[in-house]
Amino acid sequence: MPIAQNPLSVEVTLEREEVALLKVEGYLDVDTATEFQHHLANQLHHGRWHFLLDLSQVPFMDSSGMNIILRVYQEARKLPGSVHIISPTPAVRRVLDLTGVSITVPVSESVEEALARVDAEPEGPQVPEI
Repeated sequence: MPIAQNPLSVEVTLEREEVALLKVEGYLDVDTATEFQHHLANQLHHGRWHFLLDLSQVPFMDSSGMNIILRVYQEARKLPGSVHIISPTPAVRRVLDLTGVSITVPVSESVEEALARVDAEPEGPQVPEI
């Protein structure tokens, strides 16, 4: 059985009862996106609705990784929750900026900064005013 070329490691810790910090290490691409999605779905299933995604150890991310982040962002916003990207590597930050994902999904430099953003978010569903 061949060993994965670019294995993915995801370490999940709970910053608070409803806030999951996922430290991702390795390539976030078509070969590893499903594993990443399972980690996020598991956290949603267990009642987490705020996701802090530490991408400081992700040297490469393709559209598969971006799609997973955008999907969990859409799911979290319905709860209402949030997704925050923390310390993306320069290559990943470039992809996020070029595709406009960094406009939609907040990017923070630290866990503390992301938690402050979670605290500043309004409670309840985000309904536009008429």
